[in-house]
Amino acid sequence: MTTDTLENTEHHEEHHAQPSGIKRWLYTTNHKDIGTLYLWFSFIMLLVGGGLAMIIRAELFQPGLQIVEPDFFNQLTTTHGLIMVFGAIMPAFTGFANWMIPMMIGAPDMALPRMNNWSFWILPFAFSILIGSFFMESGAPNFGWTFYAPLSTTYSNGSTAFFVFAVHIMGISSIMGAINVIVTIMNMRAPGMTYMKMPLFVWTFFITAYLLIAVMPVLAGVVTMVLTDTYFGTSFFNAAGGGDPVMFQHIFWFFGHPEVYIMILPAFGIVSTIIPAFARKKLFGYSSMVYATASIALLSFIVWAHHMFTTGMPLFGELFFMYCTMLIAVPTGVKVFNWVATMWRGSMSFEIPMLFSIAFVILFTIGGFSGLMLALTPVDFQYHDTYFVVAHFHYVLVTGSLFSIFAGTYYWLPKWTGHMYNQTLAQWHFWCSIISVNLLFFPMHFLGLAGMPRRIPDYALQFADFNKWVSIGGFAFGLSQLLFLAVVIKCIRSGEKAADKPWDGAEGLEWTVASPAPYHTFSTPPAIKDE
Repeated sequence: MTTDTLENTEHHEEHHAQPSGIKRWLYTTNHKDIGTLYLWFSFIMLLVGGGLAMIIRAELFQPGLQIVEPDFFNQLTTTHGLIMVFGAIMPAFTGFANWMIPMMIGAPDMALPRMNNWSFWILPFAFSILIGSFFMESGAPNFGWTFYAPLSTTYSNGSTAFFVFAVHIMGISSIMGAINVIVTIMNMRAPGMTYMKMPLFVWTFFITAYLLIAVMPVLAGVVTMVLTDTYFGTSFFNAAGGGDPVMFQHIFWFFGHPEVYIMILPAFGIVSTIIPAFARKKLFGYSSMVYATASIALLSFIVWAHHMFTTGMPLFGELFFMYCTMLIAVPTGVKVFNWVATMWRGSMSFEIPMLFSIAFVILFTIGGFSGLMLALTPVDFQYHDTYFVVAHFHYVLVTGSLFSIFAGTYYWLPKWTGHMYNQTLAQWHFWCSIISVNLLFFPMHFLGLAGMPRRIPDYALQFADFNKWVSIGGFAFGLSQLLFLAVVIKCIRSGEKAADKPWDGAEGLEWTVASPAPYHTFSTPPAIKDE
């Protein structure tokens, strides 16, 4: 018996002789179990990061310093950003990938199941270190989630080493997960499934995995330079020692901008799965969607300095990054057009996943338009470091990434659990979320245009009214997510048994495990086949 055959036999036996209880979750190599672990972990991190955001909004409810000290406020903004990016959004998409990619491509499991287990279980340790720094004498990192030098080097507090270690572990987890996805998709597709027959969700995470492998080492490098500047006397970012603080921004944003697309490309895949299902039509322009996704990924590497227009770069540099940033709107526009064209004249029904997907398309487009505004160099000087930027990236990441996560969860939950969730409670979750999220983030555009700087615990009196409404929206949105928790728990514990085709003709849910049929198409009900 060859080594490969022996390993496969062992792995097969593991699946059929899993230990029960806590040991099952600790030692599991089953892609579905690991996907579930990722999803629950990301939801816990969403609640933790959201709790920190609610303290921030409570402080900003009115002018003056009411609840927290300015230094602790800075610690809250840093930790909130890091938890939401690395702890909530990214693990959630990795959970979807673990659950759905093997089933979508006809594979029995992920290619590297033991590494899959490891890539998850190091995450709780990373975030324990990060959150635990709040209880250190010096407090949590206080230099913002972008940890610009010299704030993170010369002027940082005693928890910088903990922060760097936590980021390294998060990066290792992401790289291992990405390697696993790439190897699985390249080597374990069902016979007859060519690349251009893969579901769009598989394509988007495939491209995302390459982005992760490309940029995570860059993040590891820059945090290591921060570590050595802080503790070992180097001067990478210290001008007095011959270094350059602006170099930090170049290295960070070379990681940071592709990272934004790491958090949105899987969302495109989820929405491109759900909209055709509930429009009961084939996705419009499958090939163009694949090429647009790849174009966005490639362009994301040449736009990083649009975060740095105010650092005094040469005019040619400003023009180059401005035009490249505007260019990236083209493939994104292709995607939005294709989603709308898929819905056009479809036999549409508005179940919860479809509602979240339509909200995604509309609100993500608002985030895209404000991004185009920020791309204009002369105008960016006005917008830079104001609440306009906060509004922009929250429209992209909350009504973009997070809403797609809700959509995907509602879409696949009957498949995952075998139960159907309470539709009324889910409707309440959707409407409370969409009203409160716009009350939370839309007024921030006006605050930013009026000149209110971000990351401050106090502000001038003229900003008070808008901030009050923003804080009310923030608390409403945070509390709305408890409805989501209730929906999921109620579904798992006491939901009605799901039908074989729970979406009444929207058959994107039914994956045939080893069929060579083109998976990006959807069967349509007989009533509209002639169309």
